[in-house]
Amino acid sequence: MKAVRYNEFGGIDVLRIDDVDRPVPTAGQGSDLAGVVVELGGGVERFSPGDEVIGFSERRSAQAELVVVDIDNLIPKPDNVPWEVAGGLYVAGVTAWGAVHSVQLEQGRTVVVSGAAGGVGSLAVHLARRAGATVIGLASEPGHEWLRSHGVIPVAYGDGVMGRIEVAAPNGIDAFIDTFGDGYVELALALGVTRERIDTTIDFAAAAKYGVKTEPGPRTRPAAEVLAELADLIAAGYLEVPIANVYPLTQVRDAYTELERGHTHGKIVLRP
Repeated sequence: MKAVRYNEFGGIDVLRIDDVDRPVPTAGQGSDLAGVVVELGGGVERFSPGDEVIGFSERRSAQAELVVVDIDNLIPKPDNVPWEVAGGLYVAGVTAWGAVHSVQLEQGRTVVVSGAAGGVGSLAVHLARRAGATVIGLASEPGHEWLRSHGVIPVAYGDGVMGRIEVAAPNGIDAFIDTFGDGYVELALALGVTRERIDTTIDFAAAAKYGVKTEPGPRTRPAAEVLAELADLIAAGYLEVPIANVYPLTQVRDAYTELERGHTHGKIVLRP
């Protein structure tokens, strides 16, 4: 089978597609992430070959035609969740879920989300809205129409952003979710948000310096349970996962090149 491999750390140019041995499941393991189960290890009873599943690998081995996955890291794929959405759900979805819950959102609170049109941010604004919060989304101009259409108040990045946020939220900001980095933890503090209501998914140096929260962090629920909840919300039409682009596995460098440019609206997905 074919899989993405690299022999050293570096830029996008270190990535390559190799022919590798087909993985063999052992006791307690199934096969594939967002895909179809093709073989089971001993003792597996929850799934059968041919089942459509969503899952995740803790071995960073998902960019391949076949993947060996622990059985506890798989959930059934609802019929009306598209494959590209299923394949891009775990990291962004579970991270967004954790961030929204960590800042204790509820009816009547106002939250700012940086990177609001990106892979994690677009899910975070949905989940924050479902919690009853007023959501201000920081994004570049191309993402503003999408944010407005989902009940989010868009605010542009750049010089003067603090003033624009204050105009959009005259009664103040209760929480801040940072999915972008680049000084937004400091901005949240300057806006008067308390440390326990600030969560960054990316700026761990700032989190350590100022004592704010980070996500991923300690889980209040098993990741597979959260993944199942998110999949059910998508299937019911309550949660949307924007897909920026889908690349074949052989174009993995092109996918990472687009990702590296930043300001992508939604998820970039690889398919076998």
